[in-house]
Amino acid sequence: MEMFLMVLCMSMFGLAIAAIAFGAATRPESSSSRVQPELRPVKAVAPGRFFTDQVIPPAAPRTHVPTEILLTQIENHVRLEQAAAESFLESPSHAQLHTKTTSAFVN
Repeated sequence: MEMFLMVLCMSMFGLAIAAIAFGAATRPESSSSRVQPELRPVKAVAPGRFFTDQVIPPAAPRTHVPTEILLTQIENHVRLEQAAAESFLESPSHAQLHTKTTSAFVN
């Protein structure tokens, strides 16, 4: 019975501590002064390199590639990979497993 009461008291103590911590964490921040700090505009500075102050020019914008061209390239890649898998299944060998792909997409 004493052990049960001890566990019950410790549980209530832990619950009280957790409730106090939760209340402190969720309480809205209220300061005595409602004055907002003055915000100053910051100049945009390009990130420099390590040990140098040279500014790196921004990269050129990428050109838009039509979706149809991308789809045909992906289909061609899938066909090449399927052909390579079929040829490996017909006659598996160590050399075929480690050959480079002929596809433009290299993983």
